[in-house]
Amino acid sequence: MTTSTSPAAAAVDPEAYLQVRDLKVQFPTEDGLVRAVDGVSFSVRRGQTLGIVGESGSGKSVTSMSILGLHNPARTKISGEISIGGQNIVGMKEEKIQKLRGKDVAMIFQDPLSALHPYYKVGAQIAEAYKVHHPSASKKEASTRAVDMLNRVGIPQPQRRANQYPHEFSGGMRQRAMIAMALVNDPALVIADEPTTALDVTVQAQILELLEDLQREFQSAIIMITHDLGVVSQVADDVLVMYAGRPVETGSVEQIMKRPQHPYTWGLLASVPSLHGDANVDLVPIKGNPPSLINLPTGCSFNPRCRYAGQNGNRSFSEVPELRPAGEDGHNVACHMSFETRQRLYAEDIAHAGVAQ
Repeated sequence: MTTSTSPAAAAVDPEAYLQVRDLKVQFPTEDGLVRAVDGVSFSVRRGQTLGIVGESGSGKSVTSMSILGLHNPARTKISGEISIGGQNIVGMKEEKIQKLRGKDVAMIFQDPLSALHPYYKVGAQIAEAYKVHHPSASKKEASTRAVDMLNRVGIPQPQRRANQYPHEFSGGMRQRAMIAMALVNDPALVIADEPTTALDVTVQAQILELLEDLQREFQSAIIMITHDLGVVSQVADDVLVMYAGRPVETGSVEQIMKRPQHPYTWGLLASVPSLHGDANVDLVPIKGNPPSLINLPTGCSFNPRCRYAGQNGNRSFSEVPELRPAGEDGHNVACHMSFETRQRLYAEDIAHAGVAQ
């Protein structure tokens, strides 16, 4: 994964299957313009996994829906470039996007009980997803494909389960069925939007392992959208940290988890339990709430919640920071503090707690 050091540079990997350049997504409302995504650039190669993390309202899901072309063009302003397999879908007609959706790019939704239709059998829904992109396939062929996919995602007795309704499946089995539906057409890109949020820890681990196994088999590029840094540390190759619609830090999973550079990333890591830190040290929540995307703070959007905002005079309150190299190849951070200052503050305030191990 490559992320541009500034929107103008857009240094996106030209060989990647998915290339997003300077993506901006805005929603006009009566209260004002919602800047849901503001200048995001990244790329993902086949066989690689990009984790996109951030709090609710950071722009993660809006970005994923843009890649699928799911925003209503009558109510959404989208600019930039989203290239899928060499095709830019920004401004593309809906009929053409429909041919890509499900075949070249697919999505695993957060709540399979809502995503699956309650009135149709699970096998029929997977078969329908296959028939949409294989109209010449017979009903029997589509049904056989559905049963085969249920078997491949580890559902026991797939022939019998294909004839059951979603409410007859457990939560973990429904998520497996959603994965089967997403992969039934062998897509090159899979977007997993909080796929393990509603699952217990044991089932969560099984689903993550399943996604890794299927990625090796299909060589799919995967975007894992989550607020759970533990999930990211297990499955991602690269990480994009978003806040208030903007990228604030990008790098390899090792760089982000072990050598984070942005105060927001420090806050995310400090607010989750660690097996390696001092058991007597309290978790440190990030104070305040994410800002309104209609009225963003001037300067750095994180400045009202950042205890280091005054380290560079008034720059944090007057100038929007751009992504810049953070000392290592491929590691970028949008922060006005110098590299030396960030290193010192991290060593003094963050690393001793063992939150980034």
